[in-house]
Amino acid sequence: MTVVRIPLRSAKHHFGVSLARGTRPYNEDAYQAGVIEVPAFAKKAPISLTRSQRGTYDGSGTSADGASGDPQVFYFGVFDGHGGSECSAFLRERLHEYIECSAKKFDLRSSLKKSYTTPDLEVPSPDGMVPGGSRAAIDLSKIGTDSSPSTSKDKDITGPSKNTPGPIGDIRVSTENAHQGLRPDATLLFEAVKSKAVDLQRDLISRWKETVGGYFRRFKPVFFSPSSGGRGYPSGYDIAHQTRHSSSARDLKDDIVGIETVVMHAFLQADLDFVTAQVEEQEDNVRAERALNEHEILGEPHKPSASEGKRKFKGGSTCSIAMISTPTPSPFWHPASTSTLLACHVGDTRILLCSTATGVAIPLTTNHHPSSPGEGNRLRRYAATFVTDSFGEERMSGLANTRAFGDKQSKRFGVSAEPEIRRVELGPAEYSFVVLVSDGVSGTLNDQEIVDIVKEAKTPDEGAKDVVSFATEVSREGDNAMCLVVRLGGWERREEGGVGAVGTREVREWRRQEATDPRRRRT
Repeated sequence: MTVVRIPLRSAKHHFGVSLARGTRPYNEDAYQAGVIEVPAFAKKAPISLTRSQRGTYDGSGTSADGASGDPQVFYFGVFDGHGGSECSAFLRERLHEYIECSAKKFDLRSSLKKSYTTPDLEVPSPDGMVPGGSRAAIDLSKIGTDSSPSTSKDKDITGPSKNTPGPIGDIRVSTENAHQGLRPDATLLFEAVKSKAVDLQRDLISRWKETVGGYFRRFKPVFFSPSSGGRGYPSGYDIAHQTRHSSSARDLKDDIVGIETVVMHAFLQADLDFVTAQVEEQEDNVRAERALNEHEILGEPHKPSASEGKRKFKGGSTCSIAMISTPTPSPFWHPASTSTLLACHVGDTRILLCSTATGVAIPLTTNHHPSSPGEGNRLRRYAATFVTDSFGEERMSGLANTRAFGDKQSKRFGVSAEPEIRRVELGPAEYSFVVLVSDGVSGTLNDQEIVDIVKEAKTPDEGAKDVVSFATEVSREGDNAMCLVVRLGGWERREEGGVGAVGTREVREWRRQEATDPRRRRT
């Protein structure tokens, strides 16, 4: 079998992106696309769907595996900066690295594994068998078990008495589990990872309280363990597939470390690092106040270096990322492939899915605005900071978004980078494509118009360009516009569901005619 690596950004039949400056002097939007080195988080495919007759080939192809041995996890993100492009550029270059780093810190395991084991620490069962199946002794000093001098490596490792615990880091695990029929290796490792995860979460929350204060003094992130000061997993959240080592996964759900916990930690850590760096940066007021023509050479304009006249960055950026994981080597865009999409969202950028059966646009995100009921409840104790501008729009500290990266002056009032996370299971050819857009597009076009424009395109690349072109043509604000389109299993049937692309065609034609009318802006 031959695995062919195709540059993602060159595969116009599978991926497309387009950006436009609009009428703004600079383009502050950014995007990122590629693969990310994190363990798979997709649901394991049923055996009936994974077994096939020997020698058969369904033409689905085989995607490359990541460094962990799992099928690659794809990463797509859009970042809409405001007040400058520093924050959006930072997220484009570093956010995926924060996610990878957090996954390693939390020792995140693949959802495709059958048991909770690790190659770094193989703990034998009471009969002396390690998970790999071979008999081996264990070094008691490595796990800190206080054994009596008479204890030998050929005997069961239970310590001086059955109630004597053995510490790993700061956690102690009772050896009574071995007598209760539980796997000591799985229990030991789970408790060690759980303790480490709680410490990481508690440390991050404490740093926010000490560095920023205000809203973050009573900050309880979702997906963080209650032991660390978080709120745990939301009620009704299905995480049974995230663990394989316990039959009572739902009872232990607040202690499970899933991909959601990793993403939450990565977002908050990235935001804290960015804000801290901006606060510590020294502002050179002398250079900033010099004459504009100081750098002219013989009357000709001359561009100063990037370090000259630099002021502290006070802006920020919104963010929406989509990560797609497959349970099998079959790529997620194949019609017979199943996959899991994780949508992580901060601000007013949007992620949309197109249903193959109905052709309806399915939003995976909500705008984090002061007028949103959910955001109003979150910031109820800071309601005094909500104001209404002359256009009737509610704002918080002068910002239209209640969640964003950066914006250091508004952090104490609750403008945080807590991502809204949503997991979606993608069935075979259930959805045609996924679209990520900035507010320069979603503020001008509704969700169904965006999806219908992509339906009419031949490729995702053409669809992204058509969306941005139409949005900039009919827009009154002239904001930066960006659209990213990713092909899914139902792409070939994108116009079959519902009324196809004709549902909003008449409205779009009318809007285009109105935009080209020179009298529409008369005063």
